[in-house]
This record gives sequence, structure tokens and C-alpha cells, in this order.
Amino acid sequence: MIEYQGRMTRLVNKIVYAPVIFMALLMILPYYWMVIGAFKPVPELRKIPPTFIVEDPTLNSFYDSQRDTPPDHQRGLFQRFEDTPAGFGRFYFNSMFVAVSITFFSLVLGSLTAFVLAKHQFPGRQFFFLLFMASMMVPWQVTLIPSFLLMRDLKWIDTYQALIIPASAQVFAVFFLRQYMFSIPDEILDAARVDGASEFRIWRSVILPLVRPAMVAIGLTIFLGQWNNLVWPLIVMQSAEMRTLPLAISLLNQSLSGATTLGLIMAAALLTSIPTLLLFLRFQKEFVRGITMTGMKG
Repeated sequence: MIEYQGRMTRLVNKIVYAPVIFMALLMILPYYWMVIGAFKPVPELRKIPPTFIVEDPTLNSFYDSQRDTPPDHQRGLFQRFEDTPAGFGRFYFNSMFVAVSITFFSLVLGSLTAFVLAKHQFPGRQFFFLLFMASMMVPWQVTLIPSFLLMRDLKWIDTYQALIIPASAQVFAVFFLRQYMFSIPDEILDAARVDGASEFRIWRSVILPLVRPAMVAIGLTIFLGQWNNLVWPLIVMQSAEMRTLPLAISLLNQSLSGATTLGLIMAAALLTSIPTLLLFLRFQKEFVRGITMTGMKG
């Protein structure tokens, strides 16, 4: 009987884990393909059927040290960007500065707003929350033209302000943090008020430490979205010096063709994925905890 139950348990585990393993492979395979594609020479990229291992690793997709030697003349990623007024490092800095700034301001504004909506009673509180939720239902494409006209009137075209300020009002951050704050007992806040703490002090010293997992979860989500943002920078950025990394890579892709393009784009995608990958590896525990705890009321 015990042996039969053991076999059934193993069978159930296989049935449960099989879809999980399959989905994990679906997620990992594109990244693996990108990594090996970045280090393949052009002849390997042209192979049909393609190979899933790198037979002759090379860094030519990043920097072609034999750029004047045919037939493998492809010029590496960094050399391609040397032809522009701004190099790859400037594009990387632009994306990092914009994504970090938006994430920071979104978390500050979102946590303050969520604190007021979750832990303070005032007339119209529910109305304002519903107003926030209604704004999430408006497709972002509808606001592109009005937003561009506003940036033009403010003379913010081709500036960091045009990228950072409009994106710093993240309504989903307010909703996400508000739901998490419901799990914080009101008695903790009342005790801080009895001790003479101001509302700002309560937010800074009590609320923020307690909602750290939710802040990490929504912060990573915002950072990833802004790091990969292409449409808005394409609209408001005009000079080469102000291009973000996705915009620069997109324009590079349009100017190339063939197997050479594949190697360069794979190399660019690999370098672009590094910050988000490192951030997730660093904060994965807080991220998972923030996702699972949101919505639970204490």
C-alpha cells in the first residue's frame, strides 16, 4: 500500500511539474538563443539548419577586430555606433538615467498617494480612487498626440523632462501599493501618532519599510517597462545624443540586413538585458513576496 501511494505521488508530481518545466524551457530558450547568437561568427549565423551551440566563439558582433578583412567584414556593435554623434555608452546612459529616474519618482509619488488613499479617511476618497482606476482604462495611444503637443508647448521636446515627468505618474503603482498597505494594521500608525510622529514621518519611517516587498515588485515592473520603452522616445527625441537604447537599436536594425544584422541585434539585446537580469536576481525574493502579499488585508 505504501509503495503504491509512493508511485502515485511520483506520478502526480510528474504530471504537475511537466507543464512547469515546459513553460520554463519556453522562457529560457529565446534567451539562450540570443546569447549564443551574440557570440557566433557570420558563417555560423548563416547555417541552415541552425546550430544550438557555438562552434567558433567570437566577439566580432561586439567589436570586429578584423573589420577590413573580407568576407567576414561586419563591423561590431560598438563600431557601428561610432558612426553616430553619440556612442553606445551615451545611449546606455540615457536609458539608465531615464528608467531609474522614472522608477524613483513613480515609487515616491505612488507610495505617498497610496498612503493617503489606504490609511486616511476623507470625503471623496473612494471617488478619487475610482478616478485613478478609470484613467487606467484609457488606452495610452489616445494620449500620444495631446502629450506630444503639451511637450511642444512646454519646449521640452528632445529633453529628459519629456521622458521622465509624464511617465512618473504611474497609476498602477498607486493601486498596487494601496492594496498592499491594507495589510498594515492601523494600530501601528496610531502608536506612531501617539509618539508625536507627523504623517510624513509615518510614511517615511513606518510605511516605506513595511511595503518594501511591494515597492520592489512594482519598481522592477516600472523599470523594465521604461528600460524597454520605444514609442515615446521615438516621438519626443530628435537628436542622436538624446536617443535611448531601444530607439538606437531599432534605428540600427532598420539600416542593416542579412546575417550581419542578426549578430549585431543579438549582441545589442544581450547587453540590454543585463541590467534587468541583475536587478531581478538581486531582488527576486522581495519581488515574489510583494506579488504574493498584495491584496491580503490584515
